[in-house]
Amino acid sequence: MIPRTVETEPLSKKTPDRSEASQTALVHDWLTGMRGGEKCLKVLCELLPRADLFTLLHIRGAVDPVIESHAPRSSFLQAFPGVGRYYRYLLPLFPLAAEGFDLTPYPLIVSISHCVAKGVIPGPASRHICYCLTPMRYVWDQYPYYFGRGGPTAAPRILTRLVAHRLRLWDVAASNRVDEFVAISEFVAERIRKYYGREAEVIYPPVEWSQYEAVSSPAKDYYLVVAANAPYKRLDIVLDAFRHLDRPVKIVGHAPAGEAARSRQEGLRNVEWLGWRSDEELRGLYANCRALLFPGIEDFGLVPVEVQASGRPVIAYGMGGALESIRGITVEEARRTDPSAWPEGLTGVFFEVPTGKGLTEAIECFESVEDRFEPASIREWAQRFDRPVFEEHWKRLLLPPSQGARALVVDE
Repeated sequence: MIPRTVETEPLSKKTPDRSEASQTALVHDWLTGMRGGEKCLKVLCELLPRADLFTLLHIRGAVDPVIESHAPRSSFLQAFPGVGRYYRYLLPLFPLAAEGFDLTPYPLIVSISHCVAKGVIPGPASRHICYCLTPMRYVWDQYPYYFGRGGPTAAPRILTRLVAHRLRLWDVAASNRVDEFVAISEFVAERIRKYYGREAEVIYPPVEWSQYEAVSSPAKDYYLVVAANAPYKRLDIVLDAFRHLDRPVKIVGHAPAGEAARSRQEGLRNVEWLGWRSDEELRGLYANCRALLFPGIEDFGLVPVEVQASGRPVIAYGMGGALESIRGITVEEARRTDPSAWPEGLTGVFFEVPTGKGLTEAIECFESVEDRFEPASIREWAQRFDRPVFEEHWKRLLLPPSQGARALVVDE
């Protein structure tokens, strides 16, 4: 077979045309809903309209039509009956599923990975770029939140440790199949450096900044939380704080098992569980909240940026990606510094002790200087994460302007 040189088409947003063989494979862990990773994938699907899309598992209709239009190709896990309800328990099978895709025909592979997508096996001449949302958090730094105390009993815990150990070994080995790592934050880039021994460029995730706007009326008297039911989201900190705070808090997301009933039993009428809401409803909740509460250690956090694009401030735990997405002041700094000497353009307050008391102190600090947070200034800060910024970084990465189009070698 004689190799021939062809050129990729310019990146565009036109409707995908499947009439010609694709030059690019997009790989995503699973497609079961539209969260931060899927929002990144949507933009890449539009930038690479001819790309073929691979995923471990796809719940039809669960993601944006742009992603659905790429006709996602699933792994053998898709054949398991009702797998969408329990796929997380199949974690030990995920590496095998990722390695089962035949990607040898693709000169370019772009994986969007927070689990095993980066572990696909590329062809010898393929260029593999991994947009790393995070190293596999369940087996690295977030392991204690998922499987620590309060987790499985003794016998299952030993099995869990063994599985986690094997997954760590696989994860490090799989990282060597990536030619270029791109991280969603400096925080993630540092973890890539620590766990994989690799350097990573940083491209922050995109926010559709123009879809959000600040309302002219004063904020309503409620705090807001938007979080999936996952241990590292630290909803326990919020609930502990609002057991002692006489303030209303609305939580977008599903309550952990029994938590809603427990809240009612304890008389926590200030805690309202909203379940998941549409994008339009979320925009309304963002624009009218007093502030967003962001209590976990996040890899980056699109929700705080979306809230800031709506002109509203954020009260966050001062660790992880929040330090990059929020321009904040710590409670301790606020206490020892005269407000007139604070930096201009602050968008939030950080608490440094991840407890209900720490969050309570941050809320009280915020309320004492609430008028310092100007919606227009907060919204201006969020614009640095606008979608066009993301697109330009990726166009440069995939098609350097100096070349116009990247030459790729394919087999004929």
